[in-house]
Amino acid sequence: MMADADTVSSSDVGLPPGTLRYTGEKSDGPVKITILDYDEAGLTEKTVQRVEDCFPFKEKPTVTWVNIDGLHEVDAIEHIGRHFDVHPLTLEDIVNTGQRPKLEDFDGYLFVIFKMFYHDSDADHLKTEQVSLLLGPTWVISFQEEEGDVFEPIRQRIRNAKGRIRRMGADYLAYALVDAVVDNYFLVLEKIGERVEDIEEELIADPSPETLHVIHRLKRELIYLRKSVWPLREVIGGLERAETMLIDQKTGIYLRDVYDHTIQVIDTIETFRDMVSGMLDIYLSSVSNRMNEVMKVLTVIATIFIPLTFIAGIYGMNFAHMPELDWWWSYPLVWLVMAVIAVAMLIYFHRKEWL
Repeated sequence: MMADADTVSSSDVGLPPGTLRYTGEKSDGPVKITILDYDEAGLTEKTVQRVEDCFPFKEKPTVTWVNIDGLHEVDAIEHIGRHFDVHPLTLEDIVNTGQRPKLEDFDGYLFVIFKMFYHDSDADHLKTEQVSLLLGPTWVISFQEEEGDVFEPIRQRIRNAKGRIRRMGADYLAYALVDAVVDNYFLVLEKIGERVEDIEEELIADPSPETLHVIHRLKRELIYLRKSVWPLREVIGGLERAETMLIDQKTGIYLRDVYDHTIQVIDTIETFRDMVSGMLDIYLSSVSNRMNEVMKVLTVIATIFIPLTFIAGIYGMNFAHMPELDWWWSYPLVWLVMAVIAVAMLIYFHRKEWL
């Protein structure tokens, strides 16, 4: 489901800063916590039931990725935040799912928020989910609203020790997570591009009021997508330029590459927005052209019947002295004259290319 960002509900007004209140969709399921602890030599992967099981990994020299699916149990979020020395305002932003993508530098960790998008093929619309990352010296904690993400290729790379991820630090893991989300934007935009092509064909062939609704829905999705990706450019740029010991200079090069990808995503979104705006003009032009065709046919019919009505009106006046009324062939002759006039006018309209 797509929601508006940067929204504050009436129930949040007056609450003290740092109050944890989950604002996403209600869920009754348990919070799922998975841990991947690794270095170049080995890997430990497990799913735990208690937040306390994550605590021993804070001081380990290996890289630890703690992923939490489910934000509705705010007590668990508060507990893990207290152990990892996370500021209460950061925890408040994590459980408030209407946040704008942003980067904040705290003492001992970096806090990143961004949006993860999916394309729901069944409902033919975008689904979005807020993802929060905490980057510490040797650990990364990711918070997601629900189970399911685009991070599975990263997990496979860690399990199979492919690439450089097992040789790099926690900052490279954070980069890889952000990069996976940005790469998934291209897949989402590819689906949107297919929808744009289908709508264009429908506009030319047979536009309908439902087509207009689809265009408006697509336009809203693109506006929300732009609203989520545009600040992400600032976030990645801030990570690249951050003067912090948590991000190695080697990782900055990869962040620059993600920044370039973000610019490409923004350019593609802007292109689609222009195309969708043009579709509204095409729709109005198509409807107007269809109306003009209908009016043209009605006008031709009315024009043909004007002289025929004139003739019928003359011979319907019932004057006493009308010589044509006494002729034997007067009735079929009038019909012949009227038919000749109608055919002559049709031929004239056709030569003028009005038909």
